[in-house]
Amino acid sequence: MSITANPIDSGTRARPGSVTLVGAGPGDPELLTLKAVKVIAAASVLLVDDLVSDGILAHASPAARIVYVGKRGGCRSTPQAFIERLMIMAAREGETVVRLKGGDPFIFGRGGEELEHLRAAGIEVHVVNGITSGLAGLSSLGAPLTHRDHAHGVVLITGHAKPGDTGPDWRQLAATARDARLTLVIYMGVASAERIQADLLSGLPARTPVAIIQDASLPTQRHAICTLQALTETLARERLASPAVIVVGDVLRGIAAAAQQPPAAGLRDLLSA
Repeated sequence: MSITANPIDSGTRARPGSVTLVGAGPGDPELLTLKAVKVIAAASVLLVDDLVSDGILAHASPAARIVYVGKRGGCRSTPQAFIERLMIMAAREGETVVRLKGGDPFIFGRGGEELEHLRAAGIEVHVVNGITSGLAGLSSLGAPLTHRDHAHGVVLITGHAKPGDTGPDWRQLAATARDARLTLVIYMGVASAERIQADLLSGLPARTPVAIIQDASLPTQRHAICTLQALTETLARERLASPAVIVVGDVLRGIAAAAQQPPAAGLRDLLSA
């Protein structure tokens, strides 16, 4: 597949183009950064991930060429090497290329790999960050990732290992999260949830709160709150599936506590008291 410059543009491009890796955020177009909107609008070619919504692509120029290069676990995906070749070819032909990725390019988005290949090819490359789904999903439930009383830090970790890789050591991670009081945000972990649950239970209490958030920030978002002991049971019962994030940690206790509080008094009630 070749991406060639438009004939009307060929005379105006005196130098090679560039590539910008842009984080499209978790899906809600209103969560795009102002910089992302400007860069998307200026692109002549957009290479778009599978999870990028039409509302985000509405910011693209009508003259821009949009190429879908989806990558989803368990589905037929565009090979990564092919995507990298497309970016290099388009930039060398003088295009202003945007590689539009769900979430943030540098959080499980292969942005680091693409940056290395582009730089090695001598291509000018920039990065525009986006809100990652682990943050957006938990924020939508009214819970933080950190809290002075519950979590001293956050671990963002993938539940999906590439072929030949054993993946994270969940038992060691459970002990570390317990001792250091960390929130675990697990991306792409639904398919491996049974193993993750069993290994985390080796170091974390069975009553540890868990949130499962599917389609974070989208109108189709669904979620469930449970305990670590009930993780796989809840996934099956609620029929939650990818794309989803699994959040594990005591920061989630605030959700249950808030639900148990009586309704706050309104201004009229306070003034008449």
